[in-house]
Amino acid sequence: MGDEETTPAVFSNRFADAVGPQGPEPSRDSCRCVGHSPATRPATVEFHGERQDTSGEAWQRLLELIDEAAADGRALFKPFVELSAGHRRQIVTLPPTIAKLTEVRHLVLYGTNLVRIPPEIGAMTNLEEFDPYTSHRLHWYPYELTRCTKLRSSTVSTRVLYGNFKFRPPFPSLRPVTTAAEADFDALDPGVWGADRIRTCSVCDQPVDREVHQVWISRAVGTDVLPFLVNACSTACVAALPQPHKGYVPTPHTGGPDLVQPPAGR
Repeated sequence: MGDEETTPAVFSNRFADAVGPQGPEPSRDSCRCVGHSPATRPATVEFHGERQDTSGEAWQRLLELIDEAAADGRALFKPFVELSAGHRRQIVTLPPTIAKLTEVRHLVLYGTNLVRIPPEIGAMTNLEEFDPYTSHRLHWYPYELTRCTKLRSSTVSTRVLYGNFKFRPPFPSLRPVTTAAEADFDALDPGVWGADRIRTCSVCDQPVDREVHQVWISRAVGTDVLPFLVNACSTACVAALPQPHKGYVPTPHTGGPDLVQPPAGR
């Protein structure tokens, strides 16, 4: 056996510089929402219900970092390396002002405490690489991410995703249609809706003011198949959605424990 067969391979750590400073307190919370195998898969799941504190230092610093990145037109944006461990733990979503990051080509969200990403990510039209790897509380993504048509590479912890092909955990249940008389779309419970407000349609980008239709759809973006939450303004917009990725639920759906998914591993 030659030396080339006995010498172990050495791989570089792509995310060695994507981790912020450590501190006496944890930088994120643990999460086992979807389990980690067929044996630990739950029968039902729900959205994370945490609301973002927008008055604290962590949020204000994140806003500053976004403004700085927008002003200097940087291509690489990895804001969480600039936050302390305690501040990273306080961030559960990104500010809508990420819409200003139109020059960013590589977004790194490694090891965060995020539970949702706002639809404004769809305005990052030059995004080519998206790395939320080991952000284990991100179980789904906004459909608006599909507007980033230059996105070619992604690194996602797929085992924590709703409906992932490895063991098919369930999706949260959605209401097929809700009228403005039934809910205030500017004051929603994120534990029920996946957002604290719904303002525009995920499909046509027009205002959502009369009714909202929520569905799930699994699509390939970058190098991963992701479960997307669609907030549509009409049945027509739901009907206009593309075909889901092969091997996943073949139509847009409203999730829930009775949803029949393809067998795991396919």
